[in-house]
Amino acid sequence: MRVIPTRSSPSAHWTRHLAPLLLACLLAAAWGSVVQTQWNLQALVGLGVDIPASERARATWQDLIGFAPVYAGILAAGWLPALPVAAFLARRWPAWRSALLAAAAGAGMVAAVRAIDALAPMPVFIDATRHLSGLLAMATGAVIGGFVYARLTAR
Repeated sequence: MRVIPTRSSPSAHWTRHLAPLLLACLLAAAWGSVVQTQWNLQALVGLGVDIPASERARATWQDLIGFAPVYAGILAAGWLPALPVAAFLARRWPAWRSALLAAAAGAGMVAAVRAIDALAPMPVFIDATRHLSGLLAMATGAVIGGFVYARLTAR
């Protein structure tokens, strides 16, 4: 007797991908929040302000609570178009799936941040992204998040 595999329903596909996507976004948002907090604190240190470790920890915790959810929304806005395009390309080149999703997550983050910067009244919305090094430091978290998502949803 031969068993013919059936395609799973679209809702089963979404539920299999939703938790890994949320985990990846949470990871990337936490990374970005910590990076921007430490980036800003280090800028103050460069101006001669003494910031003890306890103050760094308190500021980091506050930003994880206050800024990370906002940043997760920014990531989601960037990932919404980027990840489906990468998934489509990954069907053509399955060996590159993880790299495509990781790169798309990073590119989506950069595009979303730059779009917000273009619309925001202040020069930049996230100060750490003012310079390429800070933007890349934050994008690294998005790339890692995209890679985690790819690995957790690999067949």
